[in-house]
Amino acid sequence: MQRVRILLALLVVGVVGAGATFAIPAIGASSTAAKTVTIKVTETDFKFKLSRTSVPTGTTVIFKVTNKGKIPHDFKINGKKTQLIKAGDTKSIKVVFKKKGKLTYVCTVSGHARLGMTGKFGVGVTSTTTTTTTTTTTTGGGGGGGGTACSTPTATVNVGMREYAYDLDKTSVPAGCIQFVIKNNGQELHNFDLQGKHVGAIIATGATDTWSVQLTAGSYQYLCDVGQHANFGMLGAFTVT
Repeated sequence: MQRVRILLALLVVGVVGAGATFAIPAIGASSTAAKTVTIKVTETDFKFKLSRTSVPTGTTVIFKVTNKGKIPHDFKINGKKTQLIKAGDTKSIKVVFKKKGKLTYVCTVSGHARLGMTGKFGVGVTSTTTTTTTTTTTTGGGGGGGGTACSTPTATVNVGMREYAYDLDKTSVPAGCIQFVIKNNGQELHNFDLQGKHVGAIIATGATDTWSVQLTAGSYQYLCDVGQHANFGMLGAFTVT
């Protein structure tokens, strides 16, 4: 028996000396590598739809963003942002999610987040989906705001919209219930946002939007929320005496 043990020991030494190697798994090593997934993002005017809204912590995500709306949008999450995406185009960004939590995704074009282009994305947690509905064509009633609606107008302001300016038949009216009758005379989508009082609906060529709001004396700013239209000149001030 002693002789057998000696022979086995010599055999092991010989194999090791011949250069044989043995793979010994590290204690506690994980066989699961970090994953990379692709999430499709569809943009419309003014809403996002994601193919999935949560991933495990440590996941690398390629967001493939397609603009199916009529105006340019972008997509930003976790400090990364796509280029401005024209209607019909697709852009992609790669984002590594290292920390657990809920992150906000958003369109950074002026006014678009307020009109519904934002949401929550879960990393290591389940994200709650919120559905936002935005009216884009109307003939009576806009998108809401912080003002008080009223039903008996004391004055009416007719607002024409075009590229890239407003045409108001009055720029000053007495305080009271002011009715705004808005028509898009241009070729692009526009709206009339009376800042802090009422966000008018975004309407197409030839469409109208009519609403009334109670206004006290003061100066009120208005602008178009679509794309960079305000930067192009679609803004102004309205006086209530």
